[in-house]
Amino acid sequence: MIERIYILESVEPLTFYGVNNSHLQLIKNLFPKLRIVARGNVMKVIGEEAESEDFLQKIREIEKYCESYNSVTEDVIISIVKGEKILLQKQDNIIIYGINGKPIMSRSENQQKLVTGFDENDLVFAVGPAGSGKTYIAIALAVRALKNKQARRLILSRPAVEAGEKLGFLPGDTKDKLDPYLQPLYDALQEMIPSARLKEYIESNTIQIAPLAFMRGRTLNEAVIILDEAQNTTVQQIKMFLTRLGTNAKMIVTGDTTQIDLPPTAQSGLVHAMKLLEHVPGIARIKFTKKDIVRHKLVQRIVEAYEKSD
Repeated sequence: MIERIYILESVEPLTFYGVNNSHLQLIKNLFPKLRIVARGNVMKVIGEEAESEDFLQKIREIEKYCESYNSVTEDVIISIVKGEKILLQKQDNIIIYGINGKPIMSRSENQQKLVTGFDENDLVFAVGPAGSGKTYIAIALAVRALKNKQARRLILSRPAVEAGEKLGFLPGDTKDKLDPYLQPLYDALQEMIPSARLKEYIESNTIQIAPLAFMRGRTLNEAVIILDEAQNTTVQQIKMFLTRLGTNAKMIVTGDTTQIDLPPTAQSGLVHAMKLLEHVPGIARIKFTKKDIVRHKLVQRIVEAYEKSD
């Protein structure tokens, strides 16, 4: 009899073990000759060497499946343990699988152009109306790069421009004031990465979410960097941001030029950069339209009404 230890490194234990440890109990039933104990992300198995080795191999396969799809079912566990071939779901427009195995995919032609532009270029501008999926798809691409080890970290940023409200009157310190403003970025991440894993990434600075001002003076290597709401940057701010691009890094800049909250005398850095860099090679430019809006159907009608008013 030998004792072996296995550590779940890439999946959240709750997802792997199942609700009320249902998956864990199934695994124990499938390996009746072994004594299996699990606590947190550590699994201990006691039994004969050959049986234990087979168990560890199957657990690796189950974990790999769980990591790819952010979920696993009892049928999949049984098939893997029995050595049956798993038919993997393949769709060209699926970017990653989010929480509970939800497929996150491009849902319009321009969203797919953003995916292609990111794959083929180191800098991508994605500009268009609210609800067209610019930021959501950008963050999904960044998470995919992190999962596939194409990037060591994700850096998500927004300019801290007040859209009619005064940040100074919000309670708390600087972080407390800015966190609500950055919340849309957290919301997207929470749909793609299990909560415990996301907390670990943020605490280790693998994922950083910060106002644009925090980018000054940094060189960002081996990272995917996203600048959201870029229409609210000044010319100097967006120049500072774009020149942070380091080796083996990619940038996505998103914005909506119809929702500029800068003072009337200030020029939008996004508008300026799009014109200035129009003919620079190695940059993808995707212009979303109201046809790309994937939120509630009323959002498209609202955008159309404001376009007519303007």
